Amino acid sequence: MTRTNRIVGLGAVALLTITSIGGTALASSHREAPLIARDPSVDNTDLYAFVSPDAPDTATIIANYSGFQEPSGGPNYFSWDPTALYWIKVDNNGDGVADVTYTFTFTTDVANPDSFLYSGYGPIPGTPANVTQTLSVMRNDESLGTGLAVPAPNIGPRTTPKYGAIAATGVNALTGASGDAGKVFAGQRDDPFFADLGSIFDLGALRPFQSAHLLPKPGTTNGVDTLSAYNVNTIAIQVPKSQLTVDSKDVTDATATDAVVGIWAGASRQSMSATGTGTGDWVQVSRLGNPLINEVIIPLGQKDAWNAGEPKDDAQYESRYLNPELAAIINTVYPTLPDIATTGRTDLELILGQGVPGLNQTNATGLFDELRLNLGVPPTAKPNRLGVLAGDLAGFPNGRRLGDDVIDIEIRAVAQGYGDFLAKNFQLPNLSPNNVLADGVNKNDAAFLDTFPYVATPWQGYKGGTYRLQGK
Repeated sequence: MTRTNRIVGLGAVALLTITSIGGTALASSHREAPLIARDPSVDNTDLYAFVSPDAPDTATIIANYSGFQEPSGGPNYFSWDPTALYWIKVDNNGDGVADVTYTFTFTTDVANPDSFLYSGYGPIPGTPANVTQTLSVMRNDESLGTGLAVPAPNIGPRTTPKYGAIAATGVNALTGASGDAGKVFAGQRDDPFFADLGSIFDLGALRPFQSAHLLPKPGTTNGVDTLSAYNVNTIAIQVPKSQLTVDSKDVTDATATDAVVGIWAGASRQSMSATGTGTGDWVQVSRLGNPLINEVIIPLGQKDAWNAGEPKDDAQYESRYLNPELAAIINTVYPTLPDIATTGRTDLELILGQGVPGLNQTNATGLFDELRLNLGVPPTAKPNRLGVLAGDLAGFPNGRRLGDDVIDIEIRAVAQGYGDFLAKNFQLPNLSPNNVLADGVNKNDAAFLDTFPYVATPWQGYKGGTYRLQGK
């Protein structure tokens, strides 16, 4: 039996397989696991980490939560959960255990519970908002700020007429015992993740390659950013590099022994006491290091356990990296593409579980899911969306910038189309045309900011969402 006939003959079984994973594939932690999909306010949708382009002596880490926010979704807008603990963790010695932990907690105040309005009876900030939130930040056991302002959501031209100024109130200085500890922002922003989820969820289709799909359909080959016009809740911190390193020193050399750190983010909830109140131990319910791991690598039956785990325990999932289901799916739904290895994928274990040798490797053995960042690699003047695959060493998988196209990067990695740079320098496979696989969405729907917190202004409730998409 020829390969093509074998693939087509297995088509029905394979399509059932893809259907069974449904919305878990390639969504960058938007509703990536069964339990967290029911608890969106603490669902960590994306994590970014990069050397700050306008302040290269600092690093910026951005953790987003509560995806798919329709901007007009009032009157109870998508606030931070005051009963949850949000956090960012940093491993600076390569053992898969957090050495630095930033925790973020929120309080909510309702001035007039007899009103249904979020805003009160006039524009913000001239009229005090009816619902306000404040933020407290800890670094390990040290308080860096309490009662910090959280800006109101972008409701509309009458309620929030000068939203840029409102958002600016959410940029707060952090101060520790030794002085300057950076700055923080927590508030609503445009969702910076860009991807054609609609086509990907439709049996693994990629619009630019739909003619090669097992079930080809006529239509455009341009991707559709299905995250367009949605907002998220963003926690962003910009801190001196010395706050993250193992020796508490600045990093200016990419080869320094303290240059590389591993980062992950998530959220925890308190377990219920015998009286039915949330006063028990904190229980981790969400985590995210590298994008797409819980979606593409971890199977449905292990996703909730993975969300509750720690990087140091990720070796139990090693077989999922070595034998990725997505590779078998690509072989099935794209029968004319070169065969992808479905076993022995030490390349994925290396790059995603240990780091790129000579660039951001934290551990030469074992397997930890961490977003690894070499603090000594300076920002790129003209970033390439394909990051390291295109020879841009300041991009994913060395950290992750807002403009890095992680969908295209990871599809090509799984499909063994690593591109010329990694093929030449690391002897990784470079199958063609697998090295040009893409979803057709190459950039975000809104321009990023040049300064902290970098994430674009959130879509406005009055003019955003489906209203904007209708061209009105």
